[in-house]
Amino acid sequence: MSEQYKLATFAGGCFWCMVAPFDEQPGIKEVVSGYTGGYKENPTYEEVCAGTTGHYEAVQITYDPEVFPYEKLLELFWQQIDPTDPGGQFNDRGGSYRTAIFYHDEEQKQLAEASKKELEASGRFQKPIVTEILPAGPFYPAEEYHQYYYKKNPFHYNLYKEGSGRARFIREHWKKVKSDEELKKELTPIQYEVTRKNGTEPPFHNEYWNHWEEGIYVDIISGEPLFSSKEKFDAGCGWPSFTKPLRRSELEERLDLSHGMRRIEVRAKTSDAHLGHVFDDGPGPDRARYCINSAALRFIPKEKLVEEGYGQYLKLFEGE
Repeated sequence: MSEQYKLATFAGGCFWCMVAPFDEQPGIKEVVSGYTGGYKENPTYEEVCAGTTGHYEAVQITYDPEVFPYEKLLELFWQQIDPTDPGGQFNDRGGSYRTAIFYHDEEQKQLAEASKKELEASGRFQKPIVTEILPAGPFYPAEEYHQYYYKKNPFHYNLYKEGSGRARFIREHWKKVKSDEELKKELTPIQYEVTRKNGTEPPFHNEYWNHWEEGIYVDIISGEPLFSSKEKFDAGCGWPSFTKPLRRSELEERLDLSHGMRRIEVRAKTSDAHLGHVFDDGPGPDRARYCINSAALRFIPKEKLVEEGYGQYLKLFEGE
């Protein structure tokens, strides 16, 4: 290996999901899926999964520290995992799915320990950080069909990442809180006015009021899934209307006494974006009508759900 490059080794549960985040970065020459930390030479995937080898599933990254320093690798590593889980990662249970940082020299060890302490002090997680920091040992590349799995089998990869719970965990725990100044640059004026200033867009003159394509509607700021086209109906009001949300836990309802009216405001819990209001004159069994501003939403068509990381919602449209 050229002196220009160094090695970094991380275990973060299923190695399929640990390749793409690093492979996309500048200064990364190669990301190899494999096994390390155990005692059996050249183990097979079946042996490692059976828990008879002591190995972790891991990735070994060849990187240029001048372009992408080890500190940034550590930061990215933490953002892919649940560092409080001692028994595996998400739906994958067992010793081979534990998390660890394997250091290759004293500098990496010190940086890893400092990074772990910083995460512990941040208060981001209520439970202890259990990810181990261990000396790097022999690394055995996994079978060829495991290498760059996210490229070879993108459909199954995205379904797995979403279905395992990893994608949702990352969205919920590693979301970037953006400042108003950042949002002003990223959002259109009407999107900013609606989501940050509790504004209302004109009825019948907005993007989704008369939109009937199959798919889901997500928060324009956070990307959290909010509503499905399956629950969308024409309320005659000129704004997108839904009988229920995809996940009630993502919505927050507040009493709104503005403009001399008594209404129930609907906000997105993750981004604190103003979405619209909910009324009790809908066609469903609980009479709810979620009247939502198009400017607070982004639509993802059924055909792109897997590609954009929302594969779990494909089941809503099965058989159609």
